[in-house]
Amino acid sequence: MTDSDDIVSRFLSGQDASGDAPARPAPTHPRCGFVALVGAPNAGKSTLLNALVGSKISIVSPKVQTTRSRVLGIGMAGDSQILYVDTPGIFTPKKRLERAMVAAAWQGATDADQVAVLFDAAQKRIDDDTRGIVERLKEAGRKAVLVLNKIDLIKRERLLALAAEFAEFDVFTETFMVSALTGDGLEGLLKFFAASVPEGPWLYPPDQLSDMPERLLAAEITREKLFLQLHQEVPYATSVETETWEEFENGSVRIGQVIYVQRDTQKAIILGKGGARIKQISTAARVEMAEFLGRPVHLMLFVKLRENWAEERDQYEPWGLDYNA
Repeated sequence: MTDSDDIVSRFLSGQDASGDAPARPAPTHPRCGFVALVGAPNAGKSTLLNALVGSKISIVSPKVQTTRSRVLGIGMAGDSQILYVDTPGIFTPKKRLERAMVAAAWQGATDADQVAVLFDAAQKRIDDDTRGIVERLKEAGRKAVLVLNKIDLIKRERLLALAAEFAEFDVFTETFMVSALTGDGLEGLLKFFAASVPEGPWLYPPDQLSDMPERLLAAEITREKLFLQLHQEVPYATSVETETWEEFENGSVRIGQVIYVQRDTQKAIILGKGGARIKQISTAARVEMAEFLGRPVHLMLFVKLRENWAEERDQYEPWGLDYNA
């Protein structure tokens, strides 16, 4: 871990810059295990991960397929260390990047000690993507936990009927009704995960919240701002790469990032009239980076045309995605 990575961990865990906060005592009966959060796109997996960990680890936007790779969030509950794996939404893939995303999601489910299937309870019916997830779990003989999310948007009568409909699949051992946004029902879900992970030593320090490298976290923050600022297909045609990271004696850091697009028209949209939109994106990203780093950030964004970035192997390796999926 670099010095800057250590600052991130201390800042997010509530320590001051010196790191003098008292260390969590070693547990008498430690537990540690992986919980995979799977579901159709926009089921709320990233919002739930952030809520369970207690800090923003995975980017969030109202658009589907925001998460592109497996994101690990490290949560603590008593003597249990719960390693939440936020996976890309599972859907029927068509392009190489989509295939790699779905493969990463299934790999996360395969490797986990516990699988939690999230469903957006505000939907009028169980969608085909969710049915496909359930069928694949059945074929693998894998049991799972059902998490009906966004209960703040649905009447109780509909919620109970939905739970009964899912029970007919005979895959789920437990059903939880939560709102990742408001926090309703999360305490019971957290207690369940803490008790269900296997006994064993913790795999990470108790104040570490993710295994994602700092440069990737910074790139993800900028990509989130692109999703929030742009519309329709443009965000999906972009990739963000942190090219430079320069630290100064006064504690500040200068970060240089490149936003790759596939067409010149997309470049123009991101820049905006007179560069107005790229300035808005840069400001929003810089403020959030400064918050999690706990120090001033100077952010420089560049937009470059790279028509076939989604077909280039070097775009997949940093995220642990299988180029050949």
